[in-house]
Amino acid sequence: MTAAPLTENPDRAAPGERARTRWVAPTLVLVAALMWFASVGVFIAVPLTELPLHLAERHLVLDATSMLFVLVVNTVFLGISVYLYSRERTTPALQRDIRSRAGLMLLFMLVVNLGVLSNHLVLMWVLIEVSTLCAAPLVARGDAPSPKGVAWRYLLYSAMTLAITFIGFMCLAQSAHLRGVEISFAVDQLALALTHQPDGWQRLGLALMLFGLGGKLGLAPLYSWLPETYEGAPTSTSALLAAVQFNVSVVAVFRILQIFQGFESGFVSQELLVMGYLSLVVAAVQVMAARNYKRLIAYACVSSSGVIALGLSVGKAAAYGVVLYVVSNAFVKCLLFLTAGRLRSVYGTNDVAPLSGVIRVMPFSGALFGVGIFVLLGFPPFASFLAEMLILSGIVQAGNLMAFSLMCVMLTIIFVATGRAVFPMLWGASHGERPSVQESWITALPKIGFVTVLIMLGTYTPDVFTQLLQAVAQSIEG
Repeated sequence: MTAAPLTENPDRAAPGERARTRWVAPTLVLVAALMWFASVGVFIAVPLTELPLHLAERHLVLDATSMLFVLVVNTVFLGISVYLYSRERTTPALQRDIRSRAGLMLLFMLVVNLGVLSNHLVLMWVLIEVSTLCAAPLVARGDAPSPKGVAWRYLLYSAMTLAITFIGFMCLAQSAHLRGVEISFAVDQLALALTHQPDGWQRLGLALMLFGLGGKLGLAPLYSWLPETYEGAPTSTSALLAAVQFNVSVVAVFRILQIFQGFESGFVSQELLVMGYLSLVVAAVQVMAARNYKRLIAYACVSSSGVIALGLSVGKAAAYGVVLYVVSNAFVKCLLFLTAGRLRSVYGTNDVAPLSGVIRVMPFSGALFGVGIFVLLGFPPFASFLAEMLILSGIVQAGNLMAFSLMCVMLTIIFVATGRAVFPMLWGASHGERPSVQESWITALPKIGFVTVLIMLGTYTPDVFTQLLQAVAQSIEG
């Protein structure tokens, strides 16, 4: 009897292919490190007193806002790259498409950095759309039942929200045209075309821009793309969307607030307030129903967007808290999604029910996931606690007790529902005997870095970084 021929595992990279792609992940880490060193070098070398600096014929600008977010997104990307390098060595499926994945990620980061630096609203709008086109093929590599369907719906929702934003631009142009005013969408010139007089086209344009970008941030009512995309995408892609693309959309909102200082401030406040209310209520209801830890993190992101919207609706005293909250959320989202990816690789599921006693099976990842949940829920000594206290203080100073009460109630519901789902998963009795998993220090390294940054931002922040946060807060009427 002849032996049956051995069949090759389709998920395992061929030895020759593995040899040809071995350099890709280390190169990705190297490029990410160079981008991070460049952003830190600019932060150290260029004092705030010399800002803004205009580049590329004034199409790009380096000011406090762009400097802060270039630093944040490149720091996050370095952590994601190190995580991807550690996972690629032991994941055959990842080894097979690492080249295309790394190429898309680098293109995505180039576009995002240009978007953050953009000094023109239309250019920023285009770059956000291009970043979406780069991210969609990454989303399609996920493990959802229909990953391509998830990617197409992500593209559809992004196109819709950005189309609404573009219609807002057209309304502003119509307002200026009817008044016989030349309009430029450069960030430092658009205010010259605005009017303090009641103007329906101008108000409609502002409303549509905030509504469209709010959808891109995952604010209600245009939030439904976010939980599905964050859950269905690979964890590294979820982290990119939640901690990188989210922040370029935040920069776009900040630019609009900077442009409209003194124009329609009451209208801006009311729109952000309503979207913040709706987002917190939706997040609280959905977190109570969530039985999937990745989807739970996604709805917590909707909650975070609601807190940001409420803080921006108040402005003034809450502005510093909003900026600190946005920065800290970039790191905690990344920490949680990357740790969730590690849990998925061991347990093979995103459901909470099959997981119990994780901290005994995966002591390091379980502990880091627990820390991430504590940060997400606003525990001291992390930055999220300080940021939420500053936002609540600003809301009280503004005299909006309804917003204060709603935020406290919804955050309490989210706290209880999240704890009820996650804490038994981490510390509960194990379902059967499962051996302890050895974890690589390389996998843990970026997560430890994120935790360190979160503690530093919540306890002691270097003066030069505090001044940068204050400058950004002042630019949005803080």
